[in-house]
This record gives sequence, C-alpha cells and structure tokens, in this order.
Amino acid sequence: MSDTPSHDKPSTNSQWGGRFTEATDAFVQRFTASVNFDQRFAHQDIQGSIAHATMLSKVGVLTEQEKNDIITALNAIKDDIDAGKFEWSVALEDVHMNIESELTKRIGITGKKLHTGRSRNDQVATDIRLYMRDQIDLIAAEITRLQQGILSVAERYASTIMPGFTHLQTAQPVTFGHHLMAWYEMLTRDYGRLIDCRTRMNQSPLGAAALAGTTYPIDRSLTAELLGFEHPTRNSLDSVSDRDFGIEFCGFAALLLTHMSRMSEELILWTSAQFDFIDLPDRFCTGSSIMPQKKNPDVPELVRGKTGRVNGHLVSLLTLMKSQPLAYNKDNQEDKEPLFDTVDTVKDCLRAFADMIPAITPKAQSMRSAAMQGFATATDLADYLVCKGIPFRDAHEIVGKSVAFGLETGKDLSEMTLEELQQFSDVIDGDVFDVLTLEGSVAARDHIGGTAPRQVLLAVEAARTDLQSR
Repeated sequence: MSDTPSHDKPSTNSQWGGRFTEATDAFVQRFTASVNFDQRFAHQDIQGSIAHATMLSKVGVLTEQEKNDIITALNAIKDDIDAGKFEWSVALEDVHMNIESELTKRIGITGKKLHTGRSRNDQVATDIRLYMRDQIDLIAAEITRLQQGILSVAERYASTIMPGFTHLQTAQPVTFGHHLMAWYEMLTRDYGRLIDCRTRMNQSPLGAAALAGTTYPIDRSLTAELLGFEHPTRNSLDSVSDRDFGIEFCGFAALLLTHMSRMSEELILWTSAQFDFIDLPDRFCTGSSIMPQKKNPDVPELVRGKTGRVNGHLVSLLTLMKSQPLAYNKDNQEDKEPLFDTVDTVKDCLRAFADMIPAITPKAQSMRSAAMQGFATATDLADYLVCKGIPFRDAHEIVGKSVAFGLETGKDLSEMTLEELQQFSDVIDGDVFDVLTLEGSVAARDHIGGTAPRQVLLAVEAARTDLQSR
C-alpha cells in the first residue's frame, strides 16, 4: 500500500486545513512534524493556555463557564500525559495542536475558542521560555551543589601541597584547596551568565500572535503576570521570530562545559600513573575488557567529550538564525532538538561532577614529591634576593645559575647547603631556607587570591556566604 494519502478525500489538518484542497503528503507530514520532540514542554503549553484562557475571560472574550471548562479539561489532559495515557499524533504536527485537538474532543466548541487572540507562533515562543526558565532553575541548583562539593574538598585540603603548573611544567607550589577554588571561581562566572540569561529570557511573547498582534482586547500584562514573567515583550515581530535567548543559553552551556572539560583534563591527568595525584572512587570509573589492571576515569573523559557536542549545538543555533527574515519561519522548528539536548547534557554533566568531586581523595605524598621536582621554589629564591637589595634581573640570573647547579648535582634548591647557595651570591644567609621549603613558599603568599592555607580557608568562608545569598 502506498504511503501517499488519497486525494479524492483530502485528509488535511482540521486545525488549519480549510484553505487546502489536497492532503499533505505522508512523508511531508512526518518531515514537518515536531510532536515527537516538542511534547517535552506539554506542561508549559498547558500552563500558557490556562493563563491565556484566564485572560480571555477577564476581558470578556470567554464566559466564566467557558474558562472553567477549558481549565478543567486542560488539567485532565495534563494528568493523562503524566500517566502516559495521552495519544500523540504526528498528523496534528506539534504539541500545541495535539493538546488543542484533544481539548475540543472533550468539551466541544468551547475548546475551539481557546486559540482566540494568539497564534502557534507566540504560543511556542512562550512555551520555550517557560520550559527554559524551569530548566535554568534546575541547572542553577546543580551548579550550586557542585560548588558546595568543591568547597568541602578545598577546605579539607587547604594545606595539602601540590605543584602548580604553567605550560604543564612545574612552576610554583600551591595547595590543592587553592587549585580547587580556581574551579569554584570558573563556575561562579558561569552561574552569573546563566542568571543573566534567565533575566533576558523572562519576558512574555504571549499575545504577539502570528506577527502583528491581535485585534482582540487582550491584556498581555495579565498573562505575563500569571506566568511569572517580568513583563510582556515590546515588539510583536521580534517576539515570535528570535531565538537569541536559546542561543545565549547554549553560549552559557558551551562556556560551562569548556570549564568542566578543563577540570576533566586535570582529573584525567591526576589519576594517571605518571601523576598519581588523586584517587577517584570505583563507582565513577570503569575497567578494561582486556587489561585487568586498568581503572579508567570514564566520567571526566565523557564530560570532556560532551563539550564538543554542546559547542556544536551553539554553532547550529547561530547558523539557524543567521539569515532569517522577520518574522517566524519554519526553520525555527529546528531550534528545539539542539536546545533540549544541550539542557540534558548540561544537567547530566553537572550531576556527575556534583556527585564525584566531593569523593576525590588527594594523594598528599605523591603531590608533595612532585612539587619537590622542577625547582618549584626558584621564584621564592629570586624574591628573597630582591628583598636583600639585589635588582630583580640580577636575582633572576643568580637563581638560574643555582638551578643549573641543581640539575648537575640532582639537588633541589631546598636540599643545597648554605655554602653551595652562597657561591652564587654572598647576600644569601641561613634564613633562605625559610622560603625554600614548600610550606614556606605557600605560606608567604598570604594575600587575597593567594595560595596560603589561611587565604584558602578565608576564600571558602566567603564563598559559602555568597552561596547562601543565592
């Protein structure tokens, strides 16, 4: 049997088919339908419809009884959707028409009145904003949970010394707590970007209709208030046609995942035998099918990999919008799948990290041994010489010669004798060893943003206060 519908008895969509004389091709029907993915925001669609019906009653377009019948039926439909009893139809294209068609089946002609003064264009723009607002709140809570986990580990290991790196070469000693607080700061900026995105998103397009507004005496401020929006959008053309709020969210997500990918890369390095800095619990790792000794850090590896996926969604949405004339175009149906997948990916990655980070156990001795390599306190020796009156460039040269001697003899600066150090400068005295130890090095950086354990604990305390104010 052919998939092509008979043209003798057109089977057009009853919601909009009055102008058509033949049925939509079966393939085109499947190709243009979005119900398989946009049913995700059925709750938001019903929420918007209830607000719209309430407003139509207030302005006299619907009677009180009609409004009550619509709201009762919509709530019953919502219950059926939640229970998995609702039958979605591709022939009805999208979530909006599926729900409206079922509403009309249940309450008759009154159901057909619900769409007065609105269009699917402003309806979907409203639904997406409501959905994204809900998801942003969930994501914001997960970022906060992850940051709380970071703070707990940073506080616990505020004095645990590890090497700090530049160019992945040992640079200066830092503390593990200080390093984790750098992750915290990244996430704080990500959180701020997310909240900024929510603020701009939180405007109601409902009532913009297809593109020009409506002739009905609607009250857009009322529907905005009922739906928890700050205010209605100010231009009907812009209201239905732009998806910059979705692009902005994906921009936030790309930055968040970029930061989490950097964290993942460090976790992967640190768990390797070559670094051996930390241990991840077995529940966040997997083994090898052939090599029984392997313990693979799959969670951070997968988060690192998903960064490319989210970056791709950002580029996809930017490309989607780049050449669209005003107002709405069918292209915009393509916004949902990348947006939905970005939401899911971000939530999963945050959940994985928020569960995993508090369970990290640093290997303090391995970290300390690594910090003893690479002359991590060389800058401290230079600073010491400057404090003794040596110009910095001269001090730099003196320390360079000291390091060369250490490479020849296999000694770290802190392991050299006073006499050995004094051959490079006679201003060096016994107090030099106060700054050449790892503890002395980190303790000396006792200022805001420094790696001194005292500063790490103060940073943790300040961060907890900030989180409590969210």
